[in-house]
Amino acid sequence: MSGQHEGRLDHVWAAEPRFTARTPRVVAARRLHRRRDREATGRFLAEGPQAVREALTAAGGVHELFGTDDALRRHDELVAAAVAAGVPVSPVTGDGLAALTETVAPQGVVAVCAQRHVPLAAALAGAPRLVAVLAGIRDPGNAGTVLRTADAAGAGAVVFAGDAVDPYNGKCVRATAGSLFHLDVVRDGDPAAVVAALRGAGLTVLAATGYGDTDLDDLADDGGLTRPTAWLFGSEAHGLPPELAAAADARVRVPLHGRAESLNLAAAAAVCLYASARALRNREPRR
Repeated sequence: MSGQHEGRLDHVWAAEPRFTARTPRVVAARRLHRRRDREATGRFLAEGPQAVREALTAAGGVHELFGTDDALRRHDELVAAAVAAGVPVSPVTGDGLAALTETVAPQGVVAVCAQRHVPLAAALAGAPRLVAVLAGIRDPGNAGTVLRTADAAGAGAVVFAGDAVDPYNGKCVRATAGSLFHLDVVRDGDPAAVVAALRGAGLTVLAATGYGDTDLDDLADDGGLTRPTAWLFGSEAHGLPPELAAAADARVRVPLHGRAESLNLAAAAAVCLYASARALRNREPRR
C-alpha cells in the first residue's frame, strides 16, 4: 500500500517541520477540545479520514489539516483535496497527533473546521420536508447518532434546541460520521420558539414520547406522515419537557410488540424518522 502512494503528494508536506504537542499551532488547535475555545474561535476539530473527507467537501469548511506522515501517505486524496482548497497541510509527530485527538486509537488525520450552524430561519427557507429537533439532549454520542440517522433518512435540518449538547463536541462530531457536513445544523436556546417557527413554516410537529397517545403505526396507516414533518426528541434520561410535548401537534409513541420496556433514544429516533421518510417518498410521483 505504501508503495502505491509513496512520492505522489509527499512534496506538499515533506519539507515542512513535524509539529509536536508543543508547537504553537498544535497547542492552539488542541484548545478546541474545550467548548469555550470553540465558541470563541468559531472552529472545531474533526477527527478521522471520513469526517475530514466530508469537511473538505464544504466550501471554506477546513482551516488546516494535520496528519502523521503515514496517514498523509495513506490518505493522499485528502491531501489533494486540501491543496485544491488552499488548506495548509501540516505533518505532526505521534505526540502531536495525540494532543489533537480524543480516541484511544486515532486514525492519523485531524482537521480544524469552521463551525457551520445556520439560523433556523435560513434552514426553513430551504423548505425541508423532514427536520429533527434535539430538545435538551445532553449526551453527545446520542445526539451525533440521531444527526447521522436524520441525514440517512433524508432530513434537511437538525436543530439543537434548549440546553442541548454542543454539536461540535468531539464525541458528537465523531458519532455523526461526517453527516454533520451534509445538512443544516441549527442551534437555538428557545425550544418553544423553535416549535412555533416550524409550524409557521408549514411543518407538522410531532413529539416522540413513550407515553404518547398516538401510535406511530396507526399514524402512518392513516396518512398522518405524508406532510412535511418535524420530530421532537428529548433526552434519554428525562424525555421531552411536558410543556414542549404539549405544544406539538401530536404525541407519538413507537409501538413495542415484544417484551422490551422501551427503546433507547437513537433507536426510537431512527424508527420515527424512517417512518416519515417512507411516507414522504411514497407520496412522491413515480418516475
